[in-house]
Amino acid sequence: MAKKDVPPRWDRKMQQRLARGEAAALGELYDRFASLVHGLAHRVLGDERAADGITREVFAQVWEHPDAYDPRQGPLRSWLAALTHRLAVQRLRATEAAALGPGDSGSPQAAAELERKVRRASVAARADYIVHSMPAPLRAALELAYFQRRDYRQTAVDLGVTEDEARRRLRLGLQLLSTAHDAGAPPGPGGGV
Repeated sequence: MAKKDVPPRWDRKMQQRLARGEAAALGELYDRFASLVHGLAHRVLGDERAADGITREVFAQVWEHPDAYDPRQGPLRSWLAALTHRLAVQRLRATEAAALGPGDSGSPQAAAELERKVRRASVAARADYIVHSMPAPLRAALELAYFQRRDYRQTAVDLGVTEDEARRRLRLGLQLLSTAHDAGAPPGPGGGV
């Protein structure tokens, strides 16, 4: 990108195609981002059927309101993640409030517990988003360290890099993951809870 405020070309073109009502554009967008949307929704809601519903709702909103996305505000991927997060949190709050019943939902304890649950789900969804969005070399180093219990020396050997490079990748990956607690929502415009 030549200028910082110029959005990625693919994002601009996709937004224009959606605004023109190109059904093929929606299909292409779905193919590219449905797993991200569904995964984030499932992480927040913990329910496959509810995640399917949110996925349909997100892409329906994109189709019905293509101008809601402004490419100058950030990547389309981040905007979709923020939209997914917002809709999933709304669904989680509504579901939990309905489960409490009319007498319980107004109590301070019930409200505090609901907010704790929403916060935990938001942090987990953001961590998933960060891991899936980070560059492959960082993700590979973290996966070796976390899932295979490798230290930085073993990670360096497995990845074929120097020990300093392995430490750098692990440190940067962990720094990115630590931001999951900072915001509690996927990055991007409108990503807050």
